[in-house]
Amino acid sequence: MAIKFLYSFVAAALSTTTVLLNAQASELLRFAGVNIAGFDFGCGTDGTCVASGAVPPIYQLSGIDGLGQMQHFVNDDGYNVFRLPVGWQYLTNDQMVGVLDETQFANYNKLVSDCLSTGAHCVIDIHNYARYNGQVIGQGGPSNEVFAELWSNIASHWKNESKVIFGVMNEPHDIPSITTWAESVQSAVTAIRTAGATTQMILIPGTDYTSAKTFVSSGSADALGKVQNPDGTFTNIIMDVHKYLDYDGVGANAECVTNAIEDTWQPLATWLRANGRQAFNTETGGGNVDSCVGYLLQEIGYQANQSDVILGYVGWAAGSFSTSYVLSQVPSYSGNGWNDTLLVSMAMSPKTNKLVASVA
Repeated sequence: MAIKFLYSFVAAALSTTTVLLNAQASELLRFAGVNIAGFDFGCGTDGTCVASGAVPPIYQLSGIDGLGQMQHFVNDDGYNVFRLPVGWQYLTNDQMVGVLDETQFANYNKLVSDCLSTGAHCVIDIHNYARYNGQVIGQGGPSNEVFAELWSNIASHWKNESKVIFGVMNEPHDIPSITTWAESVQSAVTAIRTAGATTQMILIPGTDYTSAKTFVSSGSADALGKVQNPDGTFTNIIMDVHKYLDYDGVGANAECVTNAIEDTWQPLATWLRANGRQAFNTETGGGNVDSCVGYLLQEIGYQANQSDVILGYVGWAAGSFSTSYVLSQVPSYSGNGWNDTLLVSMAMSPKTNKLVASVA
């Protein structure tokens, strides 16, 4: 597509964003960042993960410079959060237990330490789709007690790290009972707090692949709205939501067709505000094409207009993905420095969109 058309599309998107922001007094988003994937490689949506399938985004382990990527994103783009997906099986060396394997956990901890060294917040994300090898947690699969033990051991390690965020589970889906799933989530939250991580944010996910669009209609909002801290408060218990902008909302297609404002972000923001809760969009993105640049700018602009209830966005994905991956946000290194993808440079970067507090 001609560069002239791209610039006109982006200009139109920025104009739309300006209108949205002027419609209501707004603060900037608190967070913007990207997923640094690789420790989750080898995991399927049925929660079947093979530890040996992981490709750690750590130079010493794979030749992939995840630290360099994160330093670039912080210094050159103004990002201030990274989500660090990992398979349960990786952490326990393919055992369905809550006890962490010393060697495997040390490898993952290297990535978390690299993340923390940049000054960014770091999301610990168990990337298992509410399952272990096909069986739903608390509903035929691992018991809530085992799940709680896993999170207790994880939280114990980072209980004094204020910039660590605990992401209870990536993209639950096809959950037989959402209320029973909320009980599993509650067991993890209680374990995290009891382990001494009393103040950090905890992200709690609903069903339908953590869908922002169906968060209310699926019953996730009502069920998860009851999950609380041991003292009965809801402080820093944040709703975890995902939204892709392709035609089916799956995040497998290069082109974007919507900004998702009317059918997703407006109803979600309404529910959050009415119930005194907040959400964090920990996966969003699209292909490195003009349509996604425009629609992502509109989505982020609307989120900024709702920054009292929406904390920010995290793109999918960088880390160990190939630069040819359809949703790649992996920067390329030329020898003289890092170069961002089209989507990051023209839409996702806070230094471009000016909608995130990190660059204010």
